[in-house]
Amino acid sequence: MKFLDEAKINIASGNGGKGCVGFLREKNIEFGGPNGGNGGKGGDIYFVAVNNLNTLIDFRYTQHFRAKSGQGGMGRDKSGAKGEDLIIKVPVGTEILDEDKETLLMDMMDKGKEILFLKGGDGGFGNAHYKSSTNQAPRKATPGYPGEERIFWLRLKLIADIGLVGLPNAGKSTFLSIVSAAKPKVADYPFTTLHPNLGVVKAGDREFVVADIPGLIEGASEGHGLGHQFLGHVERTSALLHLIDITQDDPASAYKTIRTELEKYGAMLANRPEIVALTKSDALGEDLSADQARIFEEETGIKPHIISSLSGEGTKPLLFALHDEVFKLEEKE
Repeated sequence: MKFLDEAKINIASGNGGKGCVGFLREKNIEFGGPNGGNGGKGGDIYFVAVNNLNTLIDFRYTQHFRAKSGQGGMGRDKSGAKGEDLIIKVPVGTEILDEDKETLLMDMMDKGKEILFLKGGDGGFGNAHYKSSTNQAPRKATPGYPGEERIFWLRLKLIADIGLVGLPNAGKSTFLSIVSAAKPKVADYPFTTLHPNLGVVKAGDREFVVADIPGLIEGASEGHGLGHQFLGHVERTSALLHLIDITQDDPASAYKTIRTELEKYGAMLANRPEIVALTKSDALGEDLSADQARIFEEETGIKPHIISSLSGEGTKPLLFALHDEVFKLEEKE
């Protein structure tokens, strides 16, 4: 399924039904008079966060949502029926933004969260409402009040425990495909990943969720490349796994490039707990990989894991390190 993490929608609550002008005229009934009923209230619009959606793709094909209007009042003092409410289901993790695409109105973080977003218009009064001792035959009725109509943006931010970051072709998709049941596209060229992927990873008897986003390049925080569009997906992760291709000339420089972009992006990403792993160690062999790791540690002060997704070398200790990080933070919270 094509991934869509932003969508613009137009929503409108229902209009109130109009009031009725009616009079009772029946044989053998001594006291007639006004009996026009009130109009029904227009339908409200609710947003509900659900777990069985993981994309906003449905909103690409349907952008307009309108709740039902209330029914008009009728004679014999019958009020019109209320308009049916409209419930819009969105994935957990969806932000609702104003038309300016900057003002956050609601964050649908919790499964089952239901928010009344637009109220339907009230129904108008029928002429029976205006009957009084001094006005026994009113011919006045009011139209229903209009509903509200607004334009919003929906933005989906995936909720995962671990976010994968790194330069293009660092082995993120391969790692996710090996350690989980996810099937991201894997190929030997940059920018293979064009949309985020989620995978459930098991370490011991516990599970956690890993999110893979498109590779970042220098200037990503300013809009260069693809990854900047999806950095929001790692805002909600507990920790970051930074993967670096050990076969490149300067792994430490690659690490610093990504760290700079995380700091520029903001949202406290640079302060997330981080684990670093040098990937593709099978291409260099054990001795050369150890030398690269030693040089990397000297230049960055960080001791990296050495892994090969293809051979499985080092992946198990890395998964348990991620496991410990996730559940350490959960216990702290």
